[in-house]
Order: sequence, then C-alpha cells, then structure tokens
Amino acid sequence: MKKIFASILICLMSSLTLAQSAYPNRPVRIIVPYPAGQTTDIMARILAQQFTESLGQSFFVDNKAGAGAIIGTELGKNAVPDGYTLLMAASGPLAINPSLYSKLPYDTLKDFEPIGMMVAVPQFLVINKDIPANNLKELIAYVKQNPGKLNFGSGGIGLTNHLTMELFKTSAGLQMTHVPYKGASAALIGLISGEISMMFESGPAVLPHIKSGKLKVLAVGSPRRSQPLTEVPTVAEAGLPGFSALAWAAFLAPAGTPKPIIQKMNAELNAALAKPATRERLIGMGAEALEYTPEQTAAYFKSELEKWAIAVKASGARVD
Repeated sequence: MKKIFASILICLMSSLTLAQSAYPNRPVRIIVPYPAGQTTDIMARILAQQFTESLGQSFFVDNKAGAGAIIGTELGKNAVPDGYTLLMAASGPLAINPSLYSKLPYDTLKDFEPIGMMVAVPQFLVINKDIPANNLKELIAYVKQNPGKLNFGSGGIGLTNHLTMELFKTSAGLQMTHVPYKGASAALIGLISGEISMMFESGPAVLPHIKSGKLKVLAVGSPRRSQPLTEVPTVAEAGLPGFSALAWAAFLAPAGTPKPIIQKMNAELNAALAKPATRERLIGMGAEALEYTPEQTAAYFKSELEKWAIAVKASGARVD
C-alpha cells in the first residue's frame, strides 16, 4: 500500500511540474477592477499584448469595476490559484481600502501572491495661479499665515489625491479644509476657477493645464523627480524631507498560485517593462515602470499599508 501511495504521489507531483513548466497552455484572464479606458486598464492591456506575443497564449483583460474597486479585487482573490486568472490592481484597493473600510472581503497581504509592481504614478502639487507662492516653502508659509482660510480639492473622500494632501498637511503642520468633488476632472475645474486653492493630481490630468499656464506646479509627491517634468522638485527636496506619496499599480495572483508560475510571470512582466517602447508609452501617460521581484513587491505592499493608514486616520475618513 505504501508503495502504491508513493507511486501515486510521484505521478501527481510529476503532472503538476509538467503543467507548471508548460504554463500557459490556454488563455489567461487579467481582472482589472476599473472600467475600460481608465489608466490601470490601459496599462493592463499593454501588458496583455506583450504577454500574448511572448508566451504564445491569449492574455485578455476582464473589467470588473465597482464599489471602489472592491468587486474586481475580491474576484481576483477568489479565483482558482492556477495562474489562469491574474489581477491588475492599484494603490487604492490594495493599500488604502484596508484602512478606509471597516469591513473588506480581502486581505492584501494574505489573499494574494505578488507577481511584481508595474508602475508608479506621481502626484503633482498644483495650485491656483493667483495664489501668491512660487515654490513649496512659500506656499507653506502662506497657508500658515492664513490658518483654516484655504482649502484643497480631491476627486473624492478617501482617494489617493485626497490622502496625499492629508499626508502633506500633517507633515507640514497645516490647517486647510477638504473639498471633495465627484471626480478629478471636476476638482481641476474648481481649482482653475478659484473655488479651491490647491490639490494633488496625477500627471496626465494636470500636464495640459500646467503647460497652458492655468495652474502652477510646485512639487511632485514621489521620492524622485518625474520624467515628464524633471524640472519640478520633489516635496522632499523642496522642504519636507522624507515625504513620499504616489499612486501605483501592481500585478498579482490569488494566494496559493504555484511559485514557478509566479516567478515565470515576474520575469515576463519585468521583460515587458524593460522594453524602451513600453517605457515610452508609460511615460507618455505620466507613469514610470517599476521592475520589482515578488519579494520586493510584498515588502512594498506592507510599507504602503502602514503609510496610508496614517493618512486615513489623519483625514478622519472611514467607511463602515
């Protein structure tokens, strides 16, 4: 009986090894928890095309938007961990939602196997052109001279640009009022018209208004300068050492996905991101490629969860 059991076990292990080495041998679904056309969706489609070409199997995007990206993220968690359903998600559902929502149907660190990071999306600090400040130190001084009189906008409570400003307020010791809008586009209209004084927002949304002179850009929240605007200093360089806040997107699989598949997809991901044509497309979208190992990605998730928990607490935002 022992010999029979051992033989069966060896056969099963051999079959599993063969299946993993042949991966993928059928189409692979990439769940994106956002509507088609949004930045993360576009990035996922860039990757899907690269994987299809390099691996010889169809990789296709399946948009499952809703509930602050919770619906699609939960679907990714509950998928069969065989490598044929993957997830492309961003900092919102993975790093912010765990502190923002009292009940969440997934755990970022326990329910997923990180494959790798994809991109960082820097957030620029832009102000109304009539605010009498031309650099970060002047802005901080101006706000402190007018405590509670200035406001800032965002695309909504608990979004990355809202919480980035909460981190900024806490770091600089500022008093300002938050004005949430229904989306970043509406907030930018409010900023240009003077309804609000300032906001953080990603490059694709603000670059046209900076170039036209409708807005002034003072700094970028990322740890290093952004490639589309290398002349703009980081917040850390401009007066708040250690400040770092940016949106990002990462590639994941359900917990339990075999390690050889994770390693294979990490190699494919980083190879795709290393291509000059891919990098140029991402830069054109205001994003920067990140080539991380699965272990580095897991460590980054942990640090981001801790950072955004501080921002959520400072904002007072909480969804029960």
